[in-house]
Amino acid sequence: MYCNQCQETMKNTACTLAKGVCGKPAETANLQDLVLHVCKGIGYWASKALPLGFYSEDDAFYVTRMLFATITNANFFTQDFEHWIAEGLERRERIRLAYVAKGGAIDSTPPDAATWSAANVEAIRTAAAAGKGALTEIADEDIRALKALVLYGLKGMAAYVEHAYAIGISERGIFEFILKALAQLADERASKDALVSLVLETGKAGVDAMALLDRANTGAYGKPRITKVRTGVRNRPGILISGHDLRDLHDLLEQTKDTGIDVYTHGEMLPAHYYPFFEKYDNLYGNYGNAWWKQDVEIEKFHGPVLFTSNCLVPPKESYKKRVFTTGIVGFEGCTHIPDREPGKMKDFSAIIEMAKTCEPPEQLEDGIIVGGFAHDQVFALADTVVEAVKSGAIKRFIVMAGCDGRQPKRSYYTEVAEKLPDNTVILTAGCAKYRYNKLDLGDIGGIPRVLDAGQCNDSYSLALVALKLKEIFGLDDVNKLPLSFDIAWYEQKAVLVLLALLYLGFKNIRLGPTLPGFLSPRVAEILIENFGIKGIATADEDVAAMVAGR
Repeated sequence: MYCNQCQETMKNTACTLAKGVCGKPAETANLQDLVLHVCKGIGYWASKALPLGFYSEDDAFYVTRMLFATITNANFFTQDFEHWIAEGLERRERIRLAYVAKGGAIDSTPPDAATWSAANVEAIRTAAAAGKGALTEIADEDIRALKALVLYGLKGMAAYVEHAYAIGISERGIFEFILKALAQLADERASKDALVSLVLETGKAGVDAMALLDRANTGAYGKPRITKVRTGVRNRPGILISGHDLRDLHDLLEQTKDTGIDVYTHGEMLPAHYYPFFEKYDNLYGNYGNAWWKQDVEIEKFHGPVLFTSNCLVPPKESYKKRVFTTGIVGFEGCTHIPDREPGKMKDFSAIIEMAKTCEPPEQLEDGIIVGGFAHDQVFALADTVVEAVKSGAIKRFIVMAGCDGRQPKRSYYTEVAEKLPDNTVILTAGCAKYRYNKLDLGDIGGIPRVLDAGQCNDSYSLALVALKLKEIFGLDDVNKLPLSFDIAWYEQKAVLVLLALLYLGFKNIRLGPTLPGFLSPRVAEILIENFGIKGIATADEDVAAMVAGR
């Protein structure tokens, strides 16, 4: 295998052994490369067919799901990818024939992604084992780095688009961009200049995708508002739900109400509590545990079944694997998978509910309160108070500390930064990075909490809107003139997409840690540093001093 898409990749270069740091086997990693190779071929033919009037949302959603399925910590199940590759080849051929039927011309030298095929599963396995579709097939390290940056951004975008689609909201323009971007990634003659442009186009489409999901979530479940979330437990059986998919939570709550079973959120599902729609479910009791990487200890102590609705699955221990359920694009051999919902119906969570009835209540890990719900509409409602606090000097600086958490000890840096920031600073956060500091007693400034949690990683969009609104209020011509610093933690591909979106919106001088992405070549890293001021982190003391000074 050769996988370098996450922050924990070995030696910050790539996982190349029999198993990745995330626990993904080499066999699965290679099949993931191959399914993306097929998707690039679909993108090639579909983008050529678009000007001739041929477009299939079903095919566009297929490649979106495959991009999402290959994100870190989502699907570890080899057989899923073997099936999806075979399906993808059938879809690609169908699109090619439709293109030809509409009079489309065939290039004399189409890219390999547009023509490679396999007659059976053995041929698929052989091609995957040989590294077909891997980025290592690209000799030029700068081209390889730029294509990786786009591809990983597309994976993050796909996650957001898929969650919106589950609620019934989609946008053809975003689907078309994904198809066209995949076609450009398939192009073996793509220039560096064209790929640099594609990187920024991916950031633009990322803003559109986050706006789409924001519209879907708020349209279905209301606008997030300031909410206090319990971290304790009560003496009833429970179901733990992790991930990002609010529609899955909705279905689960409907099926568990009046059953005597409590539902607890975990990890990135915490912000679900901020949406007013879910307030009516009195069995949505609280949030259990912390960020994704602590789940092996926390699931042991939860005792009840756990549902994973998106990425962030750690390979489960045998001691609790039978209690782990997956759904959507998530998969792991030996865990029960809940099929997709049929049109007009809910997913069937009866197997999880029946298991929960036989389980002991969860052990209490802590007993406190987490305050969140500071998405853009809620912050806009506080705008007068925030602006007055800035004008009076009560708030000197905003620090955006969004992004992902992870296992590396160096990530204690983010806790130290939060603790060492002066009392006249406010932290804006989204994503699971907040678990490094969202339970600290950092106080408030005139009633404004010093940690304002906008929600999930996609709600970094809210933080950008807040910054752009402040720029407007203060009459500034450049968002970088705001008293605002970025100290972003990244782990996987949604954070890559958020970074590209911020760059497209004009934000500069972003600190990114705990390491710069290992998939960047030295020259591509220089481009990001020279043009956007991207920088790595130092010590907490050094970075706090620099950010407070506006550096």
